[in-house]
Amino acid sequence: MISRRDRRSWSAYSPQTLNRVFPNLRLRITHATVAHRKAIAIAADGVMAGRFSALGRSWPERSSADLFPSDLWSCDPVMGTQWPGSDTYTFDIEYRHDGSHGDIKYPWEIGRLQFLPVLAMHGVLSGDDRAIRAIDAAVSSWHDANPPFTGIGWSSGIEVALRAISLIVTRDIVGDRLNVETGQNIARILAASIYWLKRFPSRYSSANNHLIAELAGEYLIGLSLGHPVDEVEKNLADELLKQIFPDGCGGEQSPSYAAFSAELVLLCQAAASERGRDFDRRVGGRLEAFARFVEWLPKAATFGDDDEGRVLTLGDEDDYPGSVAAAIRGFFGGEGFVAPGSPIRSIVFGDPVRGAEKPLGLGVFKDGGVSIWRSAAADEMELVFDHGDLGYLSIAAHGHADALSIALSVGGQPVLVDPGTWLYGSGGIWRDWFRSTMAHNTLHIEGESQSVMSGAFNWSHKANAVLVGQEERLPAGSWALTAQHTGYQRRFGVTHQRRVLYDQGRLVVTDRLLGAARSANLVFQLAAGLVTEIDGSVVRISRDNAPLLELRFPGGDISVASGGSLPGDGGWVSPRFGIKVPAPRIMWRGPVGPNGVDTVIVPCPRF
Repeated sequence: MISRRDRRSWSAYSPQTLNRVFPNLRLRITHATVAHRKAIAIAADGVMAGRFSALGRSWPERSSADLFPSDLWSCDPVMGTQWPGSDTYTFDIEYRHDGSHGDIKYPWEIGRLQFLPVLAMHGVLSGDDRAIRAIDAAVSSWHDANPPFTGIGWSSGIEVALRAISLIVTRDIVGDRLNVETGQNIARILAASIYWLKRFPSRYSSANNHLIAELAGEYLIGLSLGHPVDEVEKNLADELLKQIFPDGCGGEQSPSYAAFSAELVLLCQAAASERGRDFDRRVGGRLEAFARFVEWLPKAATFGDDDEGRVLTLGDEDDYPGSVAAAIRGFFGGEGFVAPGSPIRSIVFGDPVRGAEKPLGLGVFKDGGVSIWRSAAADEMELVFDHGDLGYLSIAAHGHADALSIALSVGGQPVLVDPGTWLYGSGGIWRDWFRSTMAHNTLHIEGESQSVMSGAFNWSHKANAVLVGQEERLPAGSWALTAQHTGYQRRFGVTHQRRVLYDQGRLVVTDRLLGAARSANLVFQLAAGLVTEIDGSVVRISRDNAPLLELRFPGGDISVASGGSLPGDGGWVSPRFGIKVPAPRIMWRGPVGPNGVDTVIVPCPRF
């Protein structure tokens, strides 16, 4: 490959004159609120003190005199191992299935350099030259440790793109205060990055959010280098319209991945606006459709994978989709129901004009296969019913086998929950568990998932799910939805159908197996910290001695288990990437046939 020859040094990428992509950004930073200034200062101080945290982990602290040693960019902070570096051609590194070095997500995360825009903003707001010198040191270290195209930093286009975006934003904020060598290093990195992105785009079944990130990186680098970008813009808009459906749901069946894609495209639209360029007219409506969908979602609701990927970030935030939705509303001048979750996003995109109430009642998103209900009663129940397909494109890389699962919050607190993600390449059998039907709040047969896995991001057989009915002739305030999936037809000769009814303050979940009666299992995974009590066919759920719900089952065998050394021993939830904690998992076992079985969910009085 030509790229093997190019990896010897940076000599093929001479420094170029760079344009400012966000010419007005520095001025907007100077208008930051007191709260935003404080949050940025805290985050920047952590970087300058040698601290870095992401994905639920903290990297070993470094001396302020040596903030960015060369081995930082290949370090796995969990295992304390080093991934191959500049002596290894990037495509010779096996990171998808070989977990001996750790999980590739960790060194990739710090290699995105997303702390640089934070340092740059702090440098503008405080005048602190330490922040500028830290930027110089980080860029120099990364440049010297990662010549093209070696080590893990070049092994995935999404990483190349996100790092380039961080450098572009940083340079636009404080480029005139960086030393000359830093500016030259940034120019070389950007030139090598756009070569790489054009040469190795994600294709076919891998053309998911990765492709949107690569196109966004190519678009913004193109603006910086003065390259034509019209075709890139069209391709980026085309991909957004494929990956976020007309109703606003994400095709990857993951709110966080849809938010990530939306933030990437919004940043490109913001760049075009700052430079007086028109942007593809199709984009704004689709981004606002995504914002409307998120406004229905309960706070921090999740399904499918979530690797906590961000485009602009100060660090941890508890409602990333909500923050991106607020940024969309702020950029387009609309109302928004949530306060922005990230000061850095508020500065770049703006805030919603004014607050709005969360929608009440039932919202059905047929394109994406998600229905959401929010009660107006004192019990404040919020339900998510997943009746969508497995995921996007043929491998559905980030989908979970969770068709017909439900999640339920009461009083703003999660009760019945999606289990989460855990880990990717190094997750092993636990990666499989968190993707499996058995870990989700739906029905399974004989410990078999609806969809059959064939790797950490692949499926050999996919269940097809569809919403088959929305009942309208019900008393006022009541509703019923019926959906089904085909995942068990081939192996067991049955179709799983689930009806969810809300009537007179209670939910009735009816599960049927169409075609034959079989022994089956119903799972209800609870949030961590909840307590259960079994009383005959009733399971009572409480938090801090306060009753929350009763689950009333139709007889049968009921068990509750939490934790365990092996998947399936009990319940586990992953509140964030790389973290798993034990949590009660209720399981009912019994015969299910065409007539169905009812599980009645009754909220306990709160007053």
